[in-house]
Amino acid sequence: GLVVGVALVLSMLVKTFLVQPFWIPSGSMENTLVQGDRVIVSKLTPGPFDLKRGDVVVFADDEHWLDQPNVERSSVANIIVRPLQFVGLYPEGDDHLIKRLIGLPGDRVSCKAGGKLTVNGVALDEPYVYPGDSPCTDAGGEENWDIVVPEGRVWVMGDHRGDSADSRTHDAGSGGKQGSIRIDFITGRAVAIVWPLTRMDGLGNYSSTFDKVPNP
Repeated sequence: GLVVGVALVLSMLVKTFLVQPFWIPSGSMENTLVQGDRVIVSKLTPGPFDLKRGDVVVFADDEHWLDQPNVERSSVANIIVRPLQFVGLYPEGDDHLIKRLIGLPGDRVSCKAGGKLTVNGVALDEPYVYPGDSPCTDAGGEENWDIVVPEGRVWVMGDHRGDSADSRTHDAGSGGKQGSIRIDFITGRAVAIVWPLTRMDGLGNYSSTFDKVPNP
């Protein structure tokens, strides 16, 4: 009765303002995250805490990158799952994506075939990139690009560069206008893997990778 009601209200408040569980729908962030992982996302970023280069962020698919939701459920299953997601007791992720934030508004992000990714002219050493992947190659094979991230938007890429349809894939030569995502639609920063137990770990933003990048 009352105890259950209070617990549900508290859970919904936590989900709305503090943290929220999400599940990983694909292999685009391997080996940092693998399909089926559950992560906790802090909703204090962006907000009280600023976004930083290197953050792993979850965002709503407002740019329509997904051809269809990450999972299709029967109407009966949705009757059960949707209310649990609403109060924060079931991981979300059906219509969200998760990538690493590479470029902030105004940053110049460039890559050339066989080279390293550069941000504002600084070449990055990226230990999180999937072993054997080129830093530049996307799922469509594109390797050469040079963009400036528009205001109010960020540039995101998967750690599994060869298996990630991300900002590079969706830019289509628009100079960052389409491939970047709106900051407004970022749900938060993924801070830790919480399931399965064998993979529990924190998710850092590799500050040493980006610490020499100047602001634009």
